[in-house]
Amino acid sequence: MAKTFHLTIAKVGANLYDGEALSVTLPGTDGVFTVYAEHEAFVTPLKEGEAKVKSVDGKEETFAIERGIAEVSSNQVTVLL
Repeated sequence: MAKTFHLTIAKVGANLYDGEALSVTLPGTDGVFTVYAEHEAFVTPLKEGEAKVKSVDGKEETFAIERGIAEVSSNQVTVLL
């Protein structure tokens, strides 16, 4: 079974994604990056682009990002838009 992590993507007044994921690809200010389960902890600002989530059922969801911040720690990813 593939390893997963808990992913939350939220903005004021709306929770866009809250659940287990296989990966998330985000537009960082230093370039696009992908996070998988058990990733090293870090915090980074995000720029305009797309968040691409691969869920545990293999489906991909895409969310538009204008700007935000991502925090990766303890097998969790929180994206605040």
